[in-house]
Formats: sequence, C-alpha cells, structure tokens
Amino acid sequence: MSTRENIASGSPLEPEIGFCRAVRKGRHVVVAGTAPIGEDGGTVGRGDVYAQTVRILDIAEAALVRAGASLADVVRTRVMLTDVTVWKDAARAHGERFADIRPVTTFVEVSRFIDPDWLVELELDAVLDA
Repeated sequence: MSTRENIASGSPLEPEIGFCRAVRKGRHVVVAGTAPIGEDGGTVGRGDVYAQTVRILDIAEAALVRAGASLADVVRTRVMLTDVTVWKDAARAHGERFADIRPVTTFVEVSRFIDPDWLVELELDAVLDA
C-alpha cells in the first residue's frame, strides 16, 4: 500500500483552507493551484504575468523537490489566467522550464482568484519512475 506524504509550502492559506502545496502518493505527485505569493506573504510581480509565473514555478519546483521529484517528472500542467490574451507571457516562463520536458499543458481563462492581484495560477502533476 502506498503511503501519503503531504508537502506544505508555508503559504498562510494552507491552514486556513485546509490544503497542502503538494501530495505524493506512491509514484504520483500533485501540486495544488499555486499563486505568486512571496516569502512575505504578499503578491510577487503585481501586474506582470511573466514574473508571477516565474515565482509560481519556483514554488512548485520546490514542492516537487521536497516530494522527491523534479520538473523532469512533470507530465501535466494547467495554467489559469484572469486574461487569456496575455497567455504568451505565462507561456514564456513555462517554456523556459519545460521546453525539453514538454508536459501536456492547458491554458484556461478564469474570472478571478482569491487575491485580485494574482493574474495566474498553475497546477502540476508528476509521475516518478518505478
């Protein structure tokens, strides 16, 4: 039977909402919708989708590493934007990390996030080798 490992990131929203940044169960690692939250709890890159996406990927990558995974193990990403017309800004940051890995990826527009300064969130799914 696979054990479950919860990976927290220190987000102030984790205990309030009752979630963790990532969960590893067996070979699978799932990273929750991740926002551009800085070390101080504020939004990183206000008004800048590229900067926010870079921050999000930093947070997500750290969670993967803590779960024993890496970006190379990512098989799916979901990019959610409040304005899909700026998708290329998020895609540039995504491509910088995933150009050689090439997970399946979906870009969608959402009406808003919890914090109105967040322009983008990402989710990642990874599968480790047996």
